[in-house]
Amino acid sequence: MKKLIFLITFIIFLLFSIQKSYAIYDPRSVDNNKFGIHILFPEEISEAAALINSSGGDWGYVTIPIRASDRDLDKWQTFMNNAKKYHVIPIIRLATDGDYFDKISWAKPSNYDILDFSNFLNSLSWPTKNRYIIVYNEVNRGDEWGGIPNAAEYAEILNYAIDEFKNKNQDFFIISAGFDNASINVTDRYINQYDYMYQMEDAVPGIFAKIDGIGSHSYPNPAFSSPPSSTKNGVFSFFYQKNIADNLSGKDIPVFITETGWTSDTISQDQQSIYYQDAFRSYWNDPSVIAVTPFIFIADKGPFAQFSFIKSGQKTKIYNTYKSILKVRGQPLLSKDVFDFSGLQFVYKTKEFKNKNNFNSILNNINKSSKTFFKWLLGA
Repeated sequence: MKKLIFLITFIIFLLFSIQKSYAIYDPRSVDNNKFGIHILFPEEISEAAALINSSGGDWGYVTIPIRASDRDLDKWQTFMNNAKKYHVIPIIRLATDGDYFDKISWAKPSNYDILDFSNFLNSLSWPTKNRYIIVYNEVNRGDEWGGIPNAAEYAEILNYAIDEFKNKNQDFFIISAGFDNASINVTDRYINQYDYMYQMEDAVPGIFAKIDGIGSHSYPNPAFSSPPSSTKNGVFSFFYQKNIADNLSGKDIPVFITETGWTSDTISQDQQSIYYQDAFRSYWNDPSVIAVTPFIFIADKGPFAQFSFIKSGQKTKIYNTYKSILKVRGQPLLSKDVFDFSGLQFVYKTKEFKNKNNFNSILNNINKSSKTFFKWLLGA
């Protein structure tokens, strides 16, 4: 009985101590493999890993959206387990409901969506210490924000998301939405991304001081077909976003280019291959850029097919070029639970704690750091 009381007390203490000890780290402080890819489905992660961790690389990135109606615990924990297995750093982009391939307008999110997402994503075991979250997508477009873009509304949602996620766990690393870098100001339809940023700051002063990273969709615009250059609406557009965010926040904020890529409708695979090499060598080599996850890994139909690295099961020329580019062996800080609760759950479900076979099974289900404690608890 005394041991049971101690166990309960220990767990309560542990929960409070874990809550206080979590905190993000700057991904620029470690060796970082910035190469990544944007996927749509968790099942693609093993193939994606073979691409982004090629040519000397390790621990590359994948960006993947999660819809509000797709909070399946088994599905997403399997994804996280595979991310750990294949050495992939996940960047999770929040999404409302719609069809990736045939949408008219994505629903506008609410604080309730944020609350549900924070609870769900905090229930998962992540592979890395930093838990990267992008708060929605191209919100300067009306069709991504319930029909009409509204920078003030997004700033308020983003502000709430930062507080809610970090109240759950300080390891959540919150990234602002990537904007449509081609949008011009059209009333009730589009807002230029740079104007949108200033409108966000006007609505919620200090919002850029609160984010941990800047999301950028540094597409080679206009028409997804421009060569790499330092223009404000091309592959270098992240630089201008960062300057605004840094000036407004007084911080040096890291950048996550979570969408980019050339269209195969007008740019040949050979030319794209040259462009990708040039972009990484001359523009995306900026030390502030943490990840570049081109859009998209696999898409055989609809408007996304023009960007796909794999088509009809065949690896494209840009896939092979991307794979061949020399990469870095990333060294991210990994997730380290202070205590392995899987073993505790197993103990709870075990009726005869002191049965030798059960005891051995328990030890096989907990990590090494917890074994001494369980031996004492079980009187072995």
